[in-house]
Amino acid sequence: MAGGSKNNNVLIIVHIVLFCTCLAVANSVEFNFPAVFNLGDSNSDTGELTVGLGFQLVPPYGQNYFKTPNGRACDGRLIVDFLMDALDLPFLNAYLDSLGLPNFRKGCNFAAAGSTILPATASSICPFSFGIQVSQFLKFKARALELLSGKGRKFDKYVPSEDIFEKGLYMFDIGQNDLAGAFYSKTLDQVLASIPTILLEFESGIKRLYDEGARYFWIHNTGPLGCLAQNVAKFGTDPSKLDELGCVSGHNQAVKTFNLQLHALCSKLQGQYPDSNVTYVDIFTIKSNLIANYSRYGFEQPIMACCGYGGPPLNYDSRVTCGNTKTFNGTTITAKGCNDSSEYINWDGIHYTETANQYVASQILTGKYSDPPFSDRMPFLLKLKF
Repeated sequence: MAGGSKNNNVLIIVHIVLFCTCLAVANSVEFNFPAVFNLGDSNSDTGELTVGLGFQLVPPYGQNYFKTPNGRACDGRLIVDFLMDALDLPFLNAYLDSLGLPNFRKGCNFAAAGSTILPATASSICPFSFGIQVSQFLKFKARALELLSGKGRKFDKYVPSEDIFEKGLYMFDIGQNDLAGAFYSKTLDQVLASIPTILLEFESGIKRLYDEGARYFWIHNTGPLGCLAQNVAKFGTDPSKLDELGCVSGHNQAVKTFNLQLHALCSKLQGQYPDSNVTYVDIFTIKSNLIANYSRYGFEQPIMACCGYGGPPLNYDSRVTCGNTKTFNGTTITAKGCNDSSEYINWDGIHYTETANQYVASQILTGKYSDPPFSDRMPFLLKLKF
């Protein structure tokens, strides 16, 4: 009962924030996107990697909203799911998911867990790096228009038209794995030095999409990597490496530098393409504020994983992932879920819980963490369903 009460309090706070947001922006010019095309990593992957590589997440993934694992690295919905709800659009189907009656008329999701902006290598977790995702989109668009050009109109309700591709919103949430992975083999200075190269690759992908008619770009920056239990467990064993919140300082310093340069790139792109709309969204500040003030928003654990092994303070063991059982030296260990995930910000040591994702989405929708802020150029008519 106590956990349920806390969850209700969080939901009430979120609903109040969203209601106030609706009042603030609903009077702006109505702005409806007919579709969303999303590129990214596990923060917004709705099943791409599990389908693409043919593996299955196991319970308790998906336990809250979907009641079963569904390709999302979460106990329920992701930030992108809540944003789709706010735009009054259906959840995005993964590009490679051909089962379950997928409908791509109102968008498609190319995001894949483990993906990087830089091209994947033989040792990469995920082969679907940013450039590949852009190429997948271009193939998707070409094939959709080819189907629509045939006789009859039998594909009209399943794939987007040329007009929808032009008016759709192109969302991006990627870069976390480039930075997090680099720390396993590079010093902080080396990681910082690699950022311009990473962003050149990102810029190249954006230009390819622009040349194909994309005009509305929605770009998330990277959250506080140093506050993820996985990174604290690996790189935070020396207390001097941690900040006042218990996060790894070096990781967050790299993220801040990446975000600063990404913000500058967004401004550059807006100047280069005056007929486009480039919106930069400050996820780092939203998540950092949540972690710093977790109890204010009804959470009890800001860093410790809900689903993991080892108990406090991190409940994270890199040898066994959420929901799995492994045997080491004759001892069997299982990474189990906590009793009430709504009390936790972190789900599995790397990703956020549904409740935390819902809070982050509510803050995004206030418009004040975006550049430009939501205004008559980028307003939303929020149709709240969650």
